[in-house]
Amino acid sequence: MALALWTSACPTMTYPLYQADWGVSTTTITWIFAAYPIALIPVLLLFGNLSDHIGRRGSMLLGLGAQFIGVMLFALAGDVAWLLLGRVFMGVGVGLSISPASVAMVEFSAPGRERRAGAVSTATSALGIGLAMLVGGALTEYAPFPLHLNFLVLTVAIAAVACLVTVMPRHTPDGTKEWWRVRAISVPRGSRTIFFAGAIALASSFLLGAIVLPLGAKIAQQLAGSTNALITGALLSVFAACITIFAIVARCLHVRLLVVLGAAGSMAAVWLFVLTGMVHSLLLFFLAAAVAGAAYAFDFAGGLTVMNRYAPSTHRAGMVSGGYLVGYIAQGIGAPALGAVVTAHGLMPGLFTGAVVFGSFFAVTLVVGFTVLAPVRRADRHAAQRVISSIQETAGTSTLKVRP
Repeated sequence: MALALWTSACPTMTYPLYQADWGVSTTTITWIFAAYPIALIPVLLLFGNLSDHIGRRGSMLLGLGAQFIGVMLFALAGDVAWLLLGRVFMGVGVGLSISPASVAMVEFSAPGRERRAGAVSTATSALGIGLAMLVGGALTEYAPFPLHLNFLVLTVAIAAVACLVTVMPRHTPDGTKEWWRVRAISVPRGSRTIFFAGAIALASSFLLGAIVLPLGAKIAQQLAGSTNALITGALLSVFAACITIFAIVARCLHVRLLVVLGAAGSMAAVWLFVLTGMVHSLLLFFLAAAVAGAAYAFDFAGGLTVMNRYAPSTHRAGMVSGGYLVGYIAQGIGAPALGAVVTAHGLMPGLFTGAVVFGSFFAVTLVVGFTVLAPVRRADRHAAQRVISSIQETAGTSTLKVRP
């Protein structure tokens, strides 16, 4: 999970260097960023249920292999074509590995500890983003070969994790025995409302990423006044740190509250980035990154928890893949569209446009949290009351038996 997000965010700190050294436009930068979700989308469509058939381990190893190739292409890149091809391989790799990794967090949890899987998945995702910012910022600012060394370090990490994955169990006890074949992601009829709620929450986190990851360094440098890549990376790592902190908080909250808080925080974050540009304040940029991290944590954990907890086990990987599919479609459309506005009209008009358009999507997510997930909240409350009543009845019966 951490490597998937590290891979997706690994070029964040080098995007300004591509613009400065190679003369690459903001539109091209956002297309390089978007090549990743654009490549990932068909992988989720065609192979979203692959791990239900060949096992979580096999699917993750295939994904790590593709990620390794993609990152190596960045390490050796000499022009934009290499970067685009590298992002394609990164998208393929993450598409093959991220859903089985998310599901494995649930399936390999100790009995009774499955609930923490969504929070742990979110926290480890944040670790990947934080590593991309801090390692990338440090190596870009102070190490030799700033356009290449960052990616060589990541390839070593991918190889190390691949070795660990090889010792995982091949299959889970309740895995399907059917042969795998290419087929569209299917959502059982009774689970479609749940899938919609989880998918739109995940999409909200990915839209936040469409602002922070391709444009975060540019916002920090041009609007907030940061002149050091490591400082910029540290500021952006606040985004990842808050994801980790609030992912832990998310363990204690119901999925409905997670989705509501995530949507509200997302709306606040995009407008704080706009305000950062208006007053040129590093402090406001820090606050915007922190709020965005908290909102991302709640959106991401809420979306994953909805689908992992309420999806049938035989369709769990397919439904989670479908949720990622919706998120990456939103990101694949949103990022290049935002980049085109920034190139044509400037960074501030682009941020304002993103705040209006993305904010409207977050408002829809807020409504979904209040309405669609209300029956889930009531059902969980009633289930908890039944468990408590059963325990009380059992305790009462035991008391009667031991009474003289």
